[in-house]
Amino acid sequence: MIFRAFSFLIILFLCASCDKFSFTKRHQTQAIDTIVDFSLVDTFPSFKNCDSIFDATQKADCFRKTIHFKIGKELQQYSFTIKDSISEKVFMNLIISSKGKVVLEKVQSSENCKLQLPELDSLLLLSVQNLPVIYPAIKRGVPVTTKYRLPIIIELKE
Repeated sequence: MIFRAFSFLIILFLCASCDKFSFTKRHQTQAIDTIVDFSLVDTFPSFKNCDSIFDATQKADCFRKTIHFKIGKELQQYSFTIKDSISEKVFMNLIISSKGKVVLEKVQSSENCKLQLPELDSLLLLSVQNLPVIYPAIKRGVPVTTKYRLPIIIELKE
């Protein structure tokens, strides 16, 4: 009788713990976030003076203000002669590489602006080349290339 009870307990133990003795490999898969929004970055590009700011919104504002200031300061060094007053918005499409190099991709301006200021494109290119070091944008801990559209307001009076 004791042998039967002991055998019953061993069989019950083996049946209850049968999954513990499985010889097939268990694949414990970890959920991986595979959806990546490439239109947003975790950290915006920044200049050295903006690098100490930790709030993302303030850091982005600092970057915008600094790049506007630097390019505006560069353009104010030149004097322009025009026939008519100009009050227009010119857009510069910039590419900031993952290495921090800035490239002027395109300048969008009106025909009037192009006729009155034909040297504007080359001056904008020169101002982009004279920008200080830019730290690239960060996405998931990796430096990434970003595009930035910079509006420049041109106001010149006769």
